[in-house]
Amino acid sequence: MASVLVGMSGGVDSSVAAAMLLEQGYEVVGGYMKNWTNEEGLPGDCPWEQDIRDAREVCEYLGIEFRILSLMDEYRDRVVEYLLSGYRDGITPNPDVMCNREMKFGIFREFSMAQGFDHVATGHYAQIRKNVDESFDIYRGAKGKDQTYFLALLEQEQFRKALFPIGHLPKPEVRKEAQRFGVPVADKKDSQGICFIGDIKMSDFLGHYIDINPGDIITLDGKKVGGHQGLHLHTLGQRKGLGVPSNTYGKAYVVVEKRPATNELVVAFDEPETPGLYATRCRVGSISVTNRALSGTSDVLVQPRYRCEASPVTLDFVDDDTAEVTFEIPQRALTPGQICGFYEGEKLLGGGVFQQIYHPAKG
Repeated sequence: MASVLVGMSGGVDSSVAAAMLLEQGYEVVGGYMKNWTNEEGLPGDCPWEQDIRDAREVCEYLGIEFRILSLMDEYRDRVVEYLLSGYRDGITPNPDVMCNREMKFGIFREFSMAQGFDHVATGHYAQIRKNVDESFDIYRGAKGKDQTYFLALLEQEQFRKALFPIGHLPKPEVRKEAQRFGVPVADKKDSQGICFIGDIKMSDFLGHYIDINPGDIITLDGKKVGGHQGLHLHTLGQRKGLGVPSNTYGKAYVVVEKRPATNELVVAFDEPETPGLYATRCRVGSISVTNRALSGTSDVLVQPRYRCEASPVTLDFVDDDTAEVTFEIPQRALTPGQICGFYEGEKLLGGGVFQQIYHPAKG
C-alpha cells in the first residue's frame, strides 16, 4: 500500500483530496504547514487557529493521522522576505508561486520524502501525467479553476511523486464530493488573501514592514494630479485605490509607470492606445522548466498573469535562463516581478519572471 502525506489547509479542496486518496486505497496522513500566526498583529483575518482545528477535525473524521509542521522561520526567510524585498526594489512579486516552489513542493515535500512517504499530495487544480520515458508533465486542471500558473516555477523532481487528486474536477464537483464524503468543512468558504497569511490587504501588510515614502502622482505630460504614500503600494495597470479622479466622463486613470529616481507615480487614461500600458515585447529571466528545455519547443503560449488566457509568442533565448519574448497580441500591464507561465496547449512547460518591458514609446 503506497503512503501519501497530504497538505491539509483546513479547506474543502485538501479535505476532499485526502478523502479521495483514502478511498483509492492509499495510506494517508494529513500534514498542516504552520507558516504564519500573525504574531505582529497585522490588520485583517489570519485564521490559522481555526484552520488547524478544521484540518484536525477532518483527519479525525477520516480516521487518519494528523501532523503539524512548524515552518514559520522557513516561510519568513523564503517567502515573506522575497515578497518584501521585491516591493522595496520596485517590482511586484508573486508570493503564491514562491510558496508553492519553496514551501509546499520544497520543504514540505522534502519532509515527506525524509519520513518515507511514497507521495505528497495537495488540493491543487492541476493534473499530472506520466510519460513513456518515466518523466512527468503537468497539465491544466478543470475549466474555471485551473491553478497550473501557480506551479510554473516547479521543476521535475519537485512534482515527480506529487498527486493532485481533485485536479480533474471543477469546483462545484469538488463541493459535491465533499458532501458525499461528509467531511466537516464541506460548506466552508474558500480562503482569500496572501498564501498562508490570510485575508490581509497587501497595502496593510506592506505598510507594516516598509516605511511610507510620499510622492507625487503625475500624468504623462507632467501635470500633478495627486499624491501617493509609496511606490511600493502600487503596481502597473492599477485602477482602484489611486484616490485620483480623472474628471473626465467615462474615463479612469491607470498606473502606467513608476519612477523611483523622482518618486513619481505616472497615470494615464485606461485606453488601448495609452503609452506604457500595452506592450508586445519583454525580457523574462530566471526561467525554469517542468520537464524539457524550451529552446526546441514550437507553438509556445505565455500566460502573463493568473486570470487571463495564454497568448502565442516567439522566444529568443539570451542565455540558458533568459529570453526575449514577443507576443503576437499586445498585452496589458506586463509587470516586472510577476510570473510568466509557459504552455504548449494544455501542458505547463515552465515559467520565469518578467524583468523588463519594452514599450514602443521607450524603445
